[in-house]
Amino acid sequence: MKGFLLPCLLLLFRGPRSSACPHVCFCHGTKVDCSNRSLTSSSLPTTFPAGTTELLLHDNWLTSLPNGLLDNLTSLRSVSLHGNPWACDCGVLYLRAWLLRQSTGLTSDLGINCSSPSSLRGRLVVYLTEEEVLDTCHYWYCNLALVSQVCLFVFVFVQAVLLVALIVFLRRFERLSKEARGITQESFTAGEAPGENDYAPLKDSSI
Repeated sequence: MKGFLLPCLLLLFRGPRSSACPHVCFCHGTKVDCSNRSLTSSSLPTTFPAGTTELLLHDNWLTSLPNGLLDNLTSLRSVSLHGNPWACDCGVLYLRAWLLRQSTGLTSDLGINCSSPSSLRGRLVVYLTEEEVLDTCHYWYCNLALVSQVCLFVFVFVQAVLLVALIVFLRRFERLSKEARGITQESFTAGEAPGENDYAPLKDSSI
């Protein structure tokens, strides 16, 4: 029994410790260093140690932060996010809202600048207005809606052309069928008339 419980206890206590610090980062005490790791928004760790007080995410390829990523890190005192190509579109709304919610006691790097779109390049994320961010979102959705409407119009137009072509074909086929039936009836009628006249001389000759 003891031989069975010991491996279970080792797995139980080893799991949280091994997953406490993300494998792509370096942790020293309550400092989590994930800087200069070529991390993208999709390869960024989804969780960090709950007691993290200093988080370094600078000099990566982050364009946005997943929603809720930093909400549970209540002990944070310093966050470094500079040196990332932040895309100031709909995806930056969480980062902007999180920065605005922080108290003055939190030391955050102010070099969180927009890299795109071109109209907002160089602007600090924390100072963006909601209208400016939403304008970029609306622009993207409007383009998508316009493309969808054009595709729908082309589809309906092609369907209408095919329907008209089908109706014309059916009418032509019906007309040709009527003409063919008329020609067939005429040929039968023309073929029957000489037959009747052929019987008359035979009857006369027999008399």
